[in-house]
Amino acid sequence: MASGIRTQSRWVILLVSVTSLLHEASAFYLPGLAPREYQKTEKVELRVNKLTSAKTQLPFGYYSLPYCQPEGGIKEAVENLGEQMTGDLVENSAYDINLLEVVQCKAMCTKKLDKTQKDKFRNMIEDEYLVNWMVDNLPAATRYRQTGSDYMYMNGFLVGIPQNGKYYLHNHVTLDLHYHTNPEKYEGFRIVGFEVEPRSATAIDGKPDCGATPTPLDLDAEGDIIFSYSVEWTESPIRWASRWDAYLKMSGAQIHWFAILNSLLILLFLSGMIAMILLRTLHRDIATYNEIPTTEEAKEETGWKLVHGDVFRKPNHSTLLTVFVGSGMQLLGMSVVTLVFAVLGFLSPAHRGSLLQSMMLLFTIMGVAGGYTSARLCKVFDGDEGRWKMTTLLNAFMFPGLFFAIFFFLNLCIWHEKSSGAVPFSTMFALLVLWFGVSVPLVFFGAYAGFRRDRMELPVRTNQIPRAIPEQQWYMGAIVTSLVGGILPFGAVFTELFFIMSSLWLHQFYYLFGFLSLVLVIVVITCAEISIALTYFQLTTEDYRWWWTAFSASASSAIYVFLYSIFYFNTRLQINHWVSVILYYGYMLIISIIFALITGTIGLLSSLQFVKGIYGSIKID
Repeated sequence: MASGIRTQSRWVILLVSVTSLLHEASAFYLPGLAPREYQKTEKVELRVNKLTSAKTQLPFGYYSLPYCQPEGGIKEAVENLGEQMTGDLVENSAYDINLLEVVQCKAMCTKKLDKTQKDKFRNMIEDEYLVNWMVDNLPAATRYRQTGSDYMYMNGFLVGIPQNGKYYLHNHVTLDLHYHTNPEKYEGFRIVGFEVEPRSATAIDGKPDCGATPTPLDLDAEGDIIFSYSVEWTESPIRWASRWDAYLKMSGAQIHWFAILNSLLILLFLSGMIAMILLRTLHRDIATYNEIPTTEEAKEETGWKLVHGDVFRKPNHSTLLTVFVGSGMQLLGMSVVTLVFAVLGFLSPAHRGSLLQSMMLLFTIMGVAGGYTSARLCKVFDGDEGRWKMTTLLNAFMFPGLFFAIFFFLNLCIWHEKSSGAVPFSTMFALLVLWFGVSVPLVFFGAYAGFRRDRMELPVRTNQIPRAIPEQQWYMGAIVTSLVGGILPFGAVFTELFFIMSSLWLHQFYYLFGFLSLVLVIVVITCAEISIALTYFQLTTEDYRWWWTAFSASASSAIYVFLYSIFYFNTRLQINHWVSVILYYGYMLIISIIFALITGTIGLLSSLQFVKGIYGSIKID
């Protein structure tokens, strides 16, 4: 008993230590890009990206609005797979910027908007669309709140502002470019900040008004609209390696630490309960079962030992269970490796789309692990060659096919709205090539390797005739135990889920992978312990149907994830377009299924090792 508690305490101390290291690691720059030194008067390119809105979740190209276009024509940048999947559309712009050259109120172009163009601007302003620009791969930011002496930043700036029934267009911007120089280490200047101050200004006598208090430009007013800009240069002490800090700074850091501490306390409580109940009870049970029983004791014997001849009996729908676990292992492997690369800094936010692209490639590669795991579990259930092939086929096509079908339907909805977020069919074809050309063969390769190995050695034999199961109490039913079991894993991930969803749906930066890695460790341990506990309680009632219980006890946490997404939708978002509602719940359904497969796999494999351990520790006549 004491040794069990000491072991759990060491785990908690280790987790706290890892947290401290991950927090300190944030001070180092994330590798991936080399700094660029600009020389005086050298041209600095401003590139435009998609227009985004948290209200619609439908991105549009920058030039879908009648902004000033570059003289040489619009040119799209080459995009990686992740950028194409997220709807990025990076293009050149008409802004003429040269290093350290100050520009005061320069007119770019004059537009005479017709009714259709005004309606486009009006709809974009009403839906709170943001303009996203980049300079030296650094996104434009707008100051929106001051905390002490520090400013908080919003990614991009609003197309315009609605006020008192009128729509004011931001037709003038002041670009404040921050630079850092260190002649002792390098020649030239490095750009370390990019701030934009948008303004709405009505022209005076055909010229842009850049005074202190210009008259706001009413979109419905008659006359031409002049788009103009100013450029300012500010020397900054911020080094190039730290230039992303302002974007990645999050006001909820204290909430993260509180949530981590809360999760650790829950984990410590759960671990202590497992140690007291299971270790002490099991020690007593094993000692009792290993004693030579008298005739009367043998007749009165009860408990989990009685089901030793049925505990490894094949469950109902065993093929589905093996597919669930195989797919869960594939997703778990993808998640762990992605987090490792992210914590080490190889998935820098400067590489747009790199995170999603890495996850997709890793999911493809991890088909080996998925196929291997499902084949090994299939063999435990005495699966023959035909069942092995069917299991592998389902593992290769069931959930990838489900995810692709949902994604394809959502993409059609986006395409119907003529949004730039619609994934082109060439990219869809590339996904199919990855799936059929790489993932499916790797799943079969892993399954073949797993099936070639000897069957997992089990400590007891399974009887030919199933044992009768006593009538169970209502609270030991599958639905009740599953719903109760899913609460703790969801509680461990709840706070981090809020920040991740804010990043996805409110277009905020998220790069707290240190916290996320620690949360993953806590979730893994919590899922393992809750599934083991519920499996043990079920076996003590002489109910040997533990396989699905072990899986669903942890997987049910995904139900709470989806319910929370409904709560989040109604309290944090202001989505009012039917397509946007479908997009939100479609993607949250995919996320919930992924979470169920990962947590369920952890729970079942942990319970399998636990059951093997306890039945291998007793004497069976």
